[in-house]
Amino acid sequence: MSTPRRPAPRSRLAPIRAIGRPSVCPRTKRKLLLLEMAVAERQEIRVLLADDDRVFLDALRELIDRQPELGVVGLAANGLEAIEQADELDPDAVVIDVHMPLLDGVTAVAHLRQHHPTLCVIALTGDEAPKLHEAVKEAGADGVLMKSELVDVLVERLAGLRPSG
Repeated sequence: MSTPRRPAPRSRLAPIRAIGRPSVCPRTKRKLLLLEMAVAERQEIRVLLADDDRVFLDALRELIDRQPELGVVGLAANGLEAIEQADELDPDAVVIDVHMPLLDGVTAVAHLRQHHPTLCVIALTGDEAPKLHEAVKEAGADGVLMKSELVDVLVERLAGLRPSG
């Protein structure tokens, strides 16, 4: 019988850690450490959002902007814009849709991984196909999340930020 795991202490990266895979690979651990260092210097994790669904993108931006440790630095409507903005804005993390015009999310993730190896990349999809999830992970995404789950995770994280009393 294994011993129960103690809950990790709450940090400024709790929202990003909640999105990541349960078993964190060494590369992702290193990225989280680099993000913590960036947060210590800037007091904010700079996030680039990329999705061709403008309504979803605006709602996601609003949810992220409500968290003091996160700040949206750019919005992209396709994979090419995501790459251009990542080069220009130097975000700490990119949240990117898998299905987008001009350049799909899988190809964009591979490019981001190659040119920005320390960048935390979270892929979003409404598609439950396991092969697609594997392709995105193989391209270098640190996590793959269903869009419906993302809203639940963010709402849960936001609720957890309320002071008790």
